Amino acid sequence: MVFKFMIISDEVDNFFREIQIDADATFLDLQNIILESVGYSKDQMTSFFLCDDEWNKQTEITLMEMDTSSDIDSYVMQDTHLEELLEDEKQKLIFVFDYMTERCFFMELRTIVPGENLKKAKCIRSSGDAPAQILSIEEFESKQGTLDLDEDFYGDSEYDINEIDKEGFSEGISDEESF
Repeated sequence: MVFKFMIISDEVDNFFREIQIDADATFLDLQNIILESVGYSKDQMTSFFLCDDEWNKQTEITLMEMDTSSDIDSYVMQDTHLEELLEDEKQKLIFVFDYMTERCFFMELRTIVPGENLKKAKCIRSSGDAPAQILSIEEFESKQGTLDLDEDFYGDSEYDINEIDKEGFSEGISDEESF
């Protein structure tokens, strides 16, 4: 069985990669073809996360064994085959490639091709340049922008910060009315 993944980035609009890999390959094999397809080095900590339809992280597959509690299943890339955790088309994954800033690629298992095998994973389509593999915290924060919380932030030059209590709710609202 062959899996075809589409990979995109929220940092670069015209970036995508399409990866084809055998279902019996490991998550480490998938990581390696992704890093190869974008020209990243393999010396950084990475993780995959299986996600729900809204991209909420669920199961993590780590590059190395992590110290986790015994009641949580622990998956390591080199020991976990794709077909063990992936079985449906449209399955969403996140591939975190920069742990310090939690930058990632968004992935979707686009197609499952039964009855075929693939000896080696490959990038079959590529567009755009990948974002930088590592950003310093300063670079990351400058890309994120800053919140300017002056009186114009709320669209009202008459805004008075003292009108809001310390929890951020308007004064005069009872506990029953608040969320």
